[in-house]
Amino acid sequence: MTSIVIPAHNEGRVIGRLLDALLADTPASGPDIVVVCNGCTDDTARVAGARGPRVRVVEIPTPSKHTALRVGDEHARGFPRLYVDADVVVGAADVRVLVGVLAGSPELLAAAPGRDVPLAGCAWPVRAYYRVWQRLPAVREGLFGRGVIAVSESGHARIAALPPLMADDLAASQAFGPGERRVVEAARVVVHPPRTWSDLVRRRIRAATSSAEFERFQASRRDGSPTPAPTSTSTSTSTPERATAAPSARTGTADLRALLRERPQLLPGVVVFAVAALAARRGARKAIRNQDFSTWLRDESSRQG
Repeated sequence: MTSIVIPAHNEGRVIGRLLDALLADTPASGPDIVVVCNGCTDDTARVAGARGPRVRVVEIPTPSKHTALRVGDEHARGFPRLYVDADVVVGAADVRVLVGVLAGSPELLAAAPGRDVPLAGCAWPVRAYYRVWQRLPAVREGLFGRGVIAVSESGHARIAALPPLMADDLAASQAFGPGERRVVEAARVVVHPPRTWSDLVRRRIRAATSSAEFERFQASRRDGSPTPAPTSTSTSTSTPERATAAPSARTGTADLRALLRERPQLLPGVVVFAVAALAARRGARKAIRNQDFSTWLRDESSRQG
C-alpha cells in the first residue's frame, strides 16, 4: 500500500485543496494518507479530519516539520511513500504515475513530479524571478522545490538517516545520485509561489540560511568534524555516505551567464534574480552568524487559497 505523509503547521486555509486532489478518483483502498498537524493553532486538524476516514490526522504539540515527518513515518503503513507539503497540489493520478515509475525501475530510489508554478496574480518582479529560477539546471534536475518526493523502501532508509535540517527537501534530493533519482514530468505538482516581492525575499532568505546549514553539514561529513547540532527533537545523526559528496545546489554566475547566452531576452529577469539573491544573502547573515537554523520565515501570500 502506498502511504502519503503530509506535515502541516497552520495550513487550514490550503490543506483542503491538496486532500481533495489526492482523494479524487481513487478507490476506498487507495493510498494511506497521514496528516501530521504539528504545533497548529488554527483549524488544520478539523479541515483534514473532515475529509473522512481515509485521512488519518495525528496532532503533535511541536511546531517542527522534521519531527512531523518522523511521526508520520511511525504511523504510515506502506511503500512507496510520498512526503507532500500541505501547501502544494498534487492529484491522485500523479501519485499513481510516481508510484508506477518507482515500482518499474528497481534502480530508482526517489522520484518527484514536474513542477507547475502559476504566476497569475504575482507582482511582476516575482514573475520575472521565477521565469529565471525555473530554467536553472539545478532547479530543473533536483527533487527539491517541488513539495513532493516519493521514495522506495530503500530510498526511505537513505533519507531517514539524515539529521534535522531546514533544507529538508534539498538534503533529500542530494542524498541520491543522478541514477537513483528522477524528475517524472508525466506527473505534475502545482507549487504556489509568493505573490509579493517582500514574501519572495523572505522565502529566499530562508533558502539562503538553509543552504548555508546544509553546506556546513556537507563539509562536516567530508572532514570528519561533528555534525551540526540538531534543530528539532530528533536525535538521529547518522547520515548516508552518498550525501557527503553531493555538490552544492547554489546558483553561480556561470549558470546565469549560460542562461543569458541561450535566452538573452531574460536579461531583466536575471537582474531581478540577482537583486533577490543579494537581498537574501544580506538578510540571512545574522541567522547564519548566530547559527539560527530553526527560525522559519514563511510567506503568507502563497497561502491565499
